[in-house]
Amino acid sequence: MAAEPAWIAVDWGTSNLRLWGLDPAGAVLFSGASDRGMGRLTRDGYPAALAAVLADRVAPDGPAIDVIVCGMAGARQGWMEAPYLPTPADLDDLAAKAVHPDPGATRLRARILPGLCQTGIGHEDVMRGEETQLLGLAALQPGFSGLVCMPGTHCKWARLDGRRVARFTSAMTGELFELLQLHSVLRHSLNGADDPVAREQGLDEGLAIGLTAPEQLMSRLFKVRAASLLSDRPPAWCAGFLSGLLVGSEVGGQRADLGHDEIPLIGGAALARIYARALAMIGVRSRHVDAADAVLAGLAAARKAGA
Repeated sequence: MAAEPAWIAVDWGTSNLRLWGLDPAGAVLFSGASDRGMGRLTRDGYPAALAAVLADRVAPDGPAIDVIVCGMAGARQGWMEAPYLPTPADLDDLAAKAVHPDPGATRLRARILPGLCQTGIGHEDVMRGEETQLLGLAALQPGFSGLVCMPGTHCKWARLDGRRVARFTSAMTGELFELLQLHSVLRHSLNGADDPVAREQGLDEGLAIGLTAPEQLMSRLFKVRAASLLSDRPPAWCAGFLSGLLVGSEVGGQRADLGHDEIPLIGGAALARIYARALAMIGVRSRHVDAADAVLAGLAAARKAGA
């Protein structure tokens, strides 16, 4: 067996878990993944799911190993609930508010970080996992202050001032795309051979419309079906247009908060590219921050703070 890690970082989502073993200096020794996300586990199944991914990396016996966890393992339906911190929130408090679930008969001593919530009638919102990415951004770019975008199934827009989150909002853009693609009448126009050129053309047209008139999203969605029927738009164009229309409407709805500062985009490269294109179309600069880099930096910062 290779050298064991000094500690383990875990991002536990609804569908999957990802983890990294790190040495004392913070270098990654190995990574692992599993489809045993929160949605497939009962509360007592977490220790075994974690141990299974680490079976070839951590011996059954030996001293305890710290495991710092963010994400849905801390949800009410997860391993152990880590109550939300209300905003405005100091990200350094994530470590102090971590919960300590029963590890079972393993060497793994888990600490689950809490998420953030926003209260007040009409402003209610929650996040789990993204707060650790924000802590990671603050560690990677000390002193940053401004708006941060985290594209994903539920995209988050957060106002960050150093290590303090002032407020945030969520957009269900990714989930809405999937629902429309799979379960709406629009699906009849989206299934077919891929054509990268047509997809990009549709994307740009959808972004332009969404950015210009985000308030018209509901009345523009059916254009996907109508363009297919009446203008012979191919499925690739329709898929690109739908994606662009949704993202453009989301970004257009944020215009009042955007200003002229560069926007960090924390997430996967493919989705970040679409958001970067939308922002560029209205003259806003952005830069991509890999989600794994951000979450690792955040978990390391939480551990250093005593989680």
